[in-house]
Amino acid sequence: MAHSTPASARLIAGNWKMNGGAGQLREAAKVAAALAGKIGGPRVAICPPATLLHRLSEQLRGSGVLTGGQDCHVEAAGAFTGDISADLLVEAGARLAILGHSERRQGHSESDALVARKAQAASDVGLEPIVCVGETLIEREGGRALEVVRRQLRGSLPPGLAGRAFAIAYEPVWAIGTGARASEDDIVEMHRAIRAELMNLTSHGGRVSILYGGSVTADGAAAILAAPEVGGVLVGGASLRAESFLAIIEAAER
Repeated sequence: MAHSTPASARLIAGNWKMNGGAGQLREAAKVAAALAGKIGGPRVAICPPATLLHRLSEQLRGSGVLTGGQDCHVEAAGAFTGDISADLLVEAGARLAILGHSERRQGHSESDALVARKAQAASDVGLEPIVCVGETLIEREGGRALEVVRRQLRGSLPPGLAGRAFAIAYEPVWAIGTGARASEDDIVEMHRAIRAELMNLTSHGGRVSILYGGSVTADGAAAILAAPEVGGVLVGGASLRAESFLAIIEAAER
């Protein structure tokens, strides 16, 4: 029988999306100060807009709070106006990269194959990819949620990730930013299915963190994190305020 993931193995990642100017750095400083000196808790990461990444990385240096990018290009350099490479993320201090988020898949027409190339590019320069998967409401209501997520996993994880650090974030598209959340039974069923698929796809599939994302709040985090195979959470709006983000981190420490 699967059990909830130990606190020290969990990953709590905040995705600021396209939010926060320089003043947002004060919230991150509060998070780092509150976590100072704590041992054995979850890994904590903040993924700000690219314009803040270097400043945030410098501010959090030595605090134990990691920083990450929200996307990367498949190429290391070149004539790609408006894009950012994995190398540039590393240079700015990133340790992780969110890839294949549903807002990228839908708003920028990113395919599984493109996400796989991005994951490979990120991993090749030492970033830990957080590869996002998840079904739409139509797909869930049509009974295709498991099928869709399995297909996304197979298509979005390149063979080159074998043996390397990466995480999966399951984010039901219909729950992102809506206040809706998958039921506990649905979360357990999906995370177990993802684990089984990972075991088929890679030799270290049993050790890959599987995060839940989709309107994660301080009030609901404890129940989500107690579910089998849930190895952390990908937090959107609640990561913008230190108070709510710290409450989620505290739930992961139990």
